Amino acid sequence: MVRMTFSTNRAAQAGFACALILMAVAVAAVSVAPPFGAWTRLSPDPIISPAGDTFQAAGTFNPAVIKKDGKFVMLYRAQSHQGVSSLGYAISDDGIHFTRRDEPVLVSEAEYEKGGGVEDPRLQKFGDTYYLTYTGYSNSTGKLVNGNAQLCLATSKDLIHWQRQGVIIASYKGKWNVKWTKSGAMVPEKINGKYWMYYLGDAKGKDTQMGIAYSDDLLHWKDELDHPVLSSRPGLFDSQVVEPGPPPIVTPQGIFLIYNGADDKLVYSTGWVLFDKHDPTKVLARSSEPIFTPEKDWEKVGQVPNVVFVEGMVRDGQRWLFYYGGADKNVGVAIAPSL
Repeated sequence: MVRMTFSTNRAAQAGFACALILMAVAVAAVSVAPPFGAWTRLSPDPIISPAGDTFQAAGTFNPAVIKKDGKFVMLYRAQSHQGVSSLGYAISDDGIHFTRRDEPVLVSEAEYEKGGGVEDPRLQKFGDTYYLTYTGYSNSTGKLVNGNAQLCLATSKDLIHWQRQGVIIASYKGKWNVKWTKSGAMVPEKINGKYWMYYLGDAKGKDTQMGIAYSDDLLHWKDELDHPVLSSRPGLFDSQVVEPGPPPIVTPQGIFLIYNGADDKLVYSTGWVLFDKHDPTKVLARSSEPIFTPEKDWEKVGQVPNVVFVEGMVRDGQRWLFYYGGADKNVGVAIAPSL
């Protein structure tokens, strides 16, 4: 069994006070066994890449993947040459070789998606319904600085036909998230009678931190805290960005969440955090080093350089498959043994 050392994070509950962050560094390390072994790339090359002069001509990246009827179904962010994003659909028998639909399954239609589109999906299933969290990006001016990103929700019975449920965490209106909201990763089961979701928000004076929200019905969500549940850490691989990855899993040790971190050079790597399964706001342990980093040329060169960004995670027998965007242009897959 692979064992890694992680430092307990107390800074997340203390805001951004520098003194308290320094105190957290001194906390004794704890030993945590992840539910998988070391990651290796299952394919050295991208498994999905931009194609033709279509809705996916400029980029295909940041995929959500789920098993349905024994097959791997992928929803991925597809970007046109005009910079508008939609969600492509692909299906596979083995988790590596995917066949794409010719048309996207979700396109920019709602006012909160106009000009920018629908981005960065995560998938979770409750009962017979699939819940898709995604970023609705409105950008009528065509300039990034004037856009607005908000965390949105859609539901489906078949992963192809989607019903919008609207914005679920609005930008500029949270208890602590004073700008954009993105990246909703839903916990797969109720805890303390509520549904829970980790998401990205922008805190005052410090963008791209992780928050937590709760819901009674999976459709209406509220902030649980008046501060981030997990914050960036100076000098580490997540010093600038702390963004939820795939939906977490519940293990005997707690709620295990893979997240995407970026350092001071904006190199995106993969980390993980363990929350208390009796109190989803309580951090038990957190990776001090990344477990996956950009290595291949297509992960280092693209629309955004030096990025591996994990959004899909599927258990397949005695292995885990992890699906990620490489440099905001291609889709890759990594594998690890289940422990």
